[in-house]
Amino acid sequence: MENPAFRHLSIDTLTTWLDADHPLTVVDIRDPASFAAGHIPGSGHLDNDSVAALLEATPRERPLVVVCYHGHSSQQAAAWLAGQGFNEVYSLDGGFTEWEHRLPGRVERGGP
Repeated sequence: MENPAFRHLSIDTLTTWLDADHPLTVVDIRDPASFAAGHIPGSGHLDNDSVAALLEATPRERPLVVVCYHGHSSQQAAAWLAGQGFNEVYSLDGGFTEWEHRLPGRVERGGP
């Protein structure tokens, strides 16, 4: 059976990975104002202007986690990124909204 282009990732698993300094890249595809208002610490803002730099600089073997508002739009972006040759691409279930609700102390503020 063939693996899907991307996988779903729970907030609990992402938290475990971040706490263990698991090597990964986290990208947030929400609009710049929403990203500046709050995002997962260590995540980068990804949009049409920054995607080329991501594709050039990010190792394809490093897990890549895509975050959006609620975990829906990130699925499309994750599928597209998987098609760009990334080996492990994840869409964060619940998105940033659920992350902020469950882990308000683990939200970074500031612009992209």
